Amino acid sequence: MEYDGVLLGMGNPLLDISAVVDQDFLNKYDIKLNNAILAEDKHLPMYDEMASKFIVEFIAGGATQNSIRVAQWMLQKPGATSYIGCIGKDKFGEEMKHNVKVAGVNAHYFETDSAPTGTCGVCVVGGERSLIANLSAANCYKVDHLKKPENWALVEKAKYYYIAGFFLTVSPDSIQLVAEHAAANDKIFMMNLSAPFICEFFKDAQEKVLPYMDYVFGNETEARTFSKVHGWETDDVEEIAIKISRWPKASGTHKRITVITQGADPVVVAEDGKVKKFPVPVLPKEKLVDTNGAGDAFVGGFLSQLIQGKPIEDCVKAGNYGATAIIQRSGCTYPEKPDFN
Repeated sequence: MEYDGVLLGMGNPLLDISAVVDQDFLNKYDIKLNNAILAEDKHLPMYDEMASKFIVEFIAGGATQNSIRVAQWMLQKPGATSYIGCIGKDKFGEEMKHNVKVAGVNAHYFETDSAPTGTCGVCVVGGERSLIANLSAANCYKVDHLKKPENWALVEKAKYYYIAGFFLTVSPDSIQLVAEHAAANDKIFMMNLSAPFICEFFKDAQEKVLPYMDYVFGNETEARTFSKVHGWETDDVEEIAIKISRWPKASGTHKRITVITQGADPVVVAEDGKVKKFPVPVLPKEKLVDTNGAGDAFVGGFLSQLIQGKPIEDCVKAGNYGATAIIQRSGCTYPEKPDFN
């Protein structure tokens, strides 16, 4: 199989500013654990406060970029993955470029003068994380960059596409272009529900591209929000997964498969109107460092097997392996080599 550039991700590259904080800090900035939001004015002072009050780590992040980095790590085949997004021309941007190159991902960043590289405050309390994203440059991505021959070549070369739902807030036009290309060329197009606020406040944008999705990823909270927003009147994750998989499709080449993670509870996979559940390996509580990037890493592991044509149970197993590796470390980082088999 030809691995060169087989998987392309597109999203919001953010530098994670990660720290173990305390409940007072969460209360001060009105932050809820296990959530992801966009920063408002009231959150802007928190980044400096985190850096002055707590021990902070800087880690290249952004949901899609995390998934692509983990897939690349699991594959151990240089250049198998590519990534597109927007960064600023600054030291954080340089840090990001260095980070992603070391990870073996072929990144084609749009670099802007008009905003600094985006950051994401990762507040950890008791191993649970909350994300507050200040998109800045990531918000400046333009479809014109995607249309440039050297960037569109990445789209042409890839056979699998993964985009987190967060990118719907930035460049739905870019998503649409890639989705239509995938449908027209029998390639696999995948997205993530990503966060309750995406399902609630970007419902129309999400619905527009949903018919093109061959795989839909998400967690139980996002699935329940999706159900509520669509008036389905059910909280049953298995039922919701089936309903999402039955949503009409733009192309009949591939059926839609829905994959919903539930933390330590079994992964729910819906296809052909049926649900399969896959247990998650138990991790002793003392080994949990933080859950930041767990969902991204699950997708990365899953994709690493999917692009090799492996059956769904192997994909889920690799997803669980990726997530388990990540939550034993700070941020979305991983050991030098995977030992998945």
